[in-house]
Amino acid sequence: MVVSRNFCIMAVQCWSDILKTSKKTALICDDGSEMAEEYDMNTDALVSRRLRSKNNLGGQGQWRTEVGETSHNAMPSVDSDTISENSSNPLFARKDTKSSFRWRVRNISYPMDTYNVSVETAERCCIIRTTNKKYYKKFSIPDLDRCQLPLESSALSYTHANNTLIISYKKPKEILALEQELMRELRKLKGTNDGDVDCKTQ
Repeated sequence: MVVSRNFCIMAVQCWSDILKTSKKTALICDDGSEMAEEYDMNTDALVSRRLRSKNNLGGQGQWRTEVGETSHNAMPSVDSDTISENSSNPLFARKDTKSSFRWRVRNISYPMDTYNVSVETAERCCIIRTTNKKYYKKFSIPDLDRCQLPLESSALSYTHANNTLIISYKKPKEILALEQELMRELRKLKGTNDGDVDCKTQ
């Protein structure tokens, strides 16, 4: 698939415009928006991003985690029908750095040469495979999808340490510029811890 540079620039600008014109608050909470993000205001690091959309009945659906870890702390009661994930199973979560999209797969202890992580450009995703066929994971990079930016194999790298597979994808310059622009918008907000927020809607 060939994606023109001009089209990519237009897609990035479109996503930037959506972020600029959306209602924003500086609270770290579920405020009824379609996307809720939490930032460390000391480092400007994105701590979590959760999204939800309308369900078939027109109401708000469940939040899904795009960045950050889903809570595994809640233990169901003995009488509960809830099925909980085994704490020893591999746990997949995304936590970015300033320069890279980054994912961690915890509780996975195979030797480094067991893993094969690749970019599948036709499917617009990355795939984790193990030679022992014990683990397989396909995941996308929504940030690139929203901006219609191509996936590049050269941007992908991975390593393994302390029973954790760490996968990094170098952010393209378009994403870095967009994130800098977003941080400038966020710095215009005045946030508090008691529920009072100075919200500026453009």
